[in-house]
Amino acid sequence: MNTGKKKGLGRGLSALFGDEKNQEKQAKSSSLNKLSISDLSRNPYQPRQNFSEIKLEELAKSIKKNGIIQPIAVRPKKSVDGKFEIVAGERRWLAAQKAGLHEIPVTVLDLSDVESLEVAIVENIQRDDLNPIEEAKGYRRLNEEFNYDHESISKLMSKSRSHVSNTLRLLTLPSDVISMLEEGTLTSGQARPLIGLSNASTIAEEIVAKNYSARKVEYLTRNKKSDNSAKKIDTNIIKAQEKIEKILGLKVHIVNRKNNSGKVVIKYEDLDQFDLISDLLTKN
Repeated sequence: MNTGKKKGLGRGLSALFGDEKNQEKQAKSSSLNKLSISDLSRNPYQPRQNFSEIKLEELAKSIKKNGIIQPIAVRPKKSVDGKFEIVAGERRWLAAQKAGLHEIPVTVLDLSDVESLEVAIVENIQRDDLNPIEEAKGYRRLNEEFNYDHESISKLMSKSRSHVSNTLRLLTLPSDVISMLEEGTLTSGQARPLIGLSNASTIAEEIVAKNYSARKVEYLTRNKKSDNSAKKIDTNIIKAQEKIEKILGLKVHIVNRKNNSGKVVIKYEDLDQFDLISDLLTKN
């Protein structure tokens, strides 16, 4: 779907998160009502797919006691009169059903498809509700269905362009590694070095089994042979590397060959850091 010119966050996000300057705009673009739970359906653009049953039960208990404090954001359903799609607040809607509510407070918004996706993604990311794969799939939909490039997505989400690009690259991992990310057994920091490796699944299983840190994963992947056989990790090298990094406050990479020759690489990002390294190395 090509929506042409990008409209940024549009009316939807200002109605949900706007300040006093936007109150008049909000009044025109939204209205507060109570609707039957059965009149609502999930947002087809909702990036979040997994909801913790334990957290839903906890929220349901809270709703039974205190009610729904924050209204659910909805928009009219295009195909059915009198029905509405949830824009933000699907977890509250599910918990309200568990709590036995028949009606819930809603804010009705006039949103396009792209604005609905924008609000759903931003609302979830602001609350850290999305796992890395859900976040990546949300970015992919913005890219493929609404013609957002990586720069536009980064501005929309207030994320760096490299974060957006690296998050999208997680979708190129094997399906079993993606499942580990969805389940939370593997973090994006642990998974990112596996991108492009033919033996990513094998290494991912090793990472989970031995609980390697993201830093150790970087070292591990640099020392894996392309034929899937692993070189033994020298933990002494890793410890030395981490010790030097702690002293310098800079990233360090130690390459140790079979004959125990090698090199120590100290990375710097500006002249101040270079001067620091130079001073340390030239002290009498």
